[in-house]
Amino acid sequence: MLFAIAGCGNSSIIGKWRMAGSNATVFSNGVVLVGDVRGRYKFGDQDRIKIETPFATTVYQMKLSGDRMTLEERGGPKLEFSKISETQR
Repeated sequence: MLFAIAGCGNSSIIGKWRMAGSNATVFSNGVVLVGDVRGRYKFGDQDRIKIETPFATTVYQMKLSGDRMTLEERGGPKLEFSKISETQR
């Protein structure tokens, strides 16, 4: 869960996301915040994203469709997010 924020190289991932009752925020300056844990993200090729936190560095395959984002670590589970709209805040 901690490493679970990402995107496909555009501004559509910027904002607040929810996964299993937990909130995360993705900023345009490459920063991601999950709870009180701060990390950095970088886009790679072929819809990949690298998330670096004080605890680990992980590369995910990302799929973005509307207000849904799915991150999948190679051989690992899928992490599914829903974007929190302005009216839900």
